[in-house]
Amino acid sequence: MDSVRLIEQWPVDNAAAAVVKDDGTVLGTHGDTARVFPLASVTKLLTAYTTLIALEEGAVELDTPAGPEGSTIHHLLAHTAGLGFNEHKVLAEPGKRRLYSNAGFQQLADALAEHTGIAFDVYQDEALLQPLGMRDTVLKGSPGAGAESTVNDLIRFAGELQAPTLIDRSTLDDATRVAFPGLNGVLPGFGHQKPNDWGLGFELRDHKDPHWTGKRNSPRTFGHFGQSGTFLWVDPEAGVACIALTDRAFGPWAAEVWPEFSDAVLTELA
Repeated sequence: MDSVRLIEQWPVDNAAAAVVKDDGTVLGTHGDTARVFPLASVTKLLTAYTTLIALEEGAVELDTPAGPEGSTIHHLLAHTAGLGFNEHKVLAEPGKRRLYSNAGFQQLADALAEHTGIAFDVYQDEALLQPLGMRDTVLKGSPGAGAESTVNDLIRFAGELQAPTLIDRSTLDDATRVAFPGLNGVLPGFGHQKPNDWGLGFELRDHKDPHWTGKRNSPRTFGHFGQSGTFLWVDPEAGVACIALTDRAFGPWAAEVWPEFSDAVLTELA
């Protein structure tokens, strides 16, 4: 695909990208797809998917209490537990506001470790990373922002997000629908959104403006971006996923080039 070469124009020293069809076919790559990059908040996709596996295994349920008083696994996944961004401080009642929270994902991982009896990073490795062959992906810190990976590994994960093998399709469909609809909130880097729709760990494009995906992305697009200059989105209507990893922290440059890149990919596929 010619469009993936647009990353050559990004103001970064190193970047790699890939486009993956919903049958797992890699339509195009560019850059060093074996290079390890920090994922920052793209880590949340891995943590969320690990949680979905735990739900199917019966280790936890969505209404299992976790996090602040009155909060559940459901609230933590959907950023509605009322916790602050990085501090384990309660700022709102569960279910009342969409407060994007790294602390919430730490408490989510702690809850999974408690109920499975296995350290979260070990459980994630055994339940998700090993089965998908993601050998270069490691959780080195926060379950909300501490993983490292490669485009090659995320190609495998993007395939799973489009044709699930580790969970039932209905579980993934539920996870990529709006959880606790109608809640407003801030999409980091893109301002206040009304509403700020989110699934179970997956950020949903819907009709948000501005947004880090493109104008051509369908409202059903889901995924995440990270402050390390990374993103992964899946557009079910287009039947494609897109991955980009860089070595430059998110900033105005990313808000400018990412939507253009996504639109170019989708235009080429049309």
